[in-house]
Amino acid sequence: MKKFALILLISSWVMTLYAQEEIKNYKQYFAAADDQGKKIMTLREFEKSGQKYYLTVDPQSLETQIIKATALSTKPISNWQESPYLKDSPYLKAIQAAKQESIALQDAGIIHGFPKEKGITLTIDLCPSHKALDRVIFTSLIAEFQKIEKPVPVALSITGKFMINHAADIDWLKALEKSGDLAITWTNHTFNHHYDPKSPLAVNFLLEPGTSVMYEVLATEILMIQKGLLPSVFFRFPGLVSDQKLLDEILTFGLIPVGSDAWLAKGQQTHAGSIVLIHGNGNEPLGVQDFIQLLKTEKQSVINKQWSLYDLRESIKEEFK
Repeated sequence: MKKFALILLISSWVMTLYAQEEIKNYKQYFAAADDQGKKIMTLREFEKSGQKYYLTVDPQSLETQIIKATALSTKPISNWQESPYLKDSPYLKAIQAAKQESIALQDAGIIHGFPKEKGITLTIDLCPSHKALDRVIFTSLIAEFQKIEKPVPVALSITGKFMINHAADIDWLKALEKSGDLAITWTNHTFNHHYDPKSPLAVNFLLEPGTSVMYEVLATEILMIQKGLLPSVFFRFPGLVSDQKLLDEILTFGLIPVGSDAWLAKGQQTHAGSIVLIHGNGNEPLGVQDFIQLLKTEKQSVINKQWSLYDLRESIKEEFK
């Protein structure tokens, strides 16, 4: 009952301050469903404008949808991570692989995608910031790839506070989605992204004592939906910092933690299949410069279709199919 009350509090608090469309009773709901002959799983249920909806995932493609409850017949799944319904699916394999990579304090989860050919999976973190969005990242991507790969795939790890303080930037990104220039995988990066530069990593970010992980996860999803963004099944730890207990808790939400093996601002090099990390919130100019330089270096390979950007969902699906 305490957990349910907390979910209601989350929904009520976010709605009161930042409501665009009213969302009520947002909670986890794991159930098997059939979508016109395709097996899917529900992750969340909620009410909007007097109707019930589900946030669902296709275990094979890792794609999510928001579907009216009246369009689906559902059967609740207990112990969903052990359910035969998900057996051998890329979704469950990715969950299991992430669980095995949970020992390290930093960079737990999936850090590498499937290298079909030379190319990378680009992830851009949008942590809380008072600085403007680095729009040059996106305009440069579109300029380099528009004749070769359209829409250009990119995963954006977004925080609640960024959405609140950068409404114009969110609208700009949504317009690039609508125009077909970008294909964005919206990744949960928590609501607040707590960080204390004076605290050691073991008690920092999401590991800060007193942090409500449920709030940080679900409040972000609620605000995403209110803003017209589609939550994915991916999660990025703030600072890439976690421990075994925290990672296990994130997995209970049906989310796949995604790290990086090429954080450019830290001097890490890219290679085939790298999940590249840069920050697009104005706080990491070095990483942005390095990425723009990478695009210039690979320009001829892009033109010759020898260097590609991979969709995060496709990259991880291929890695675990």
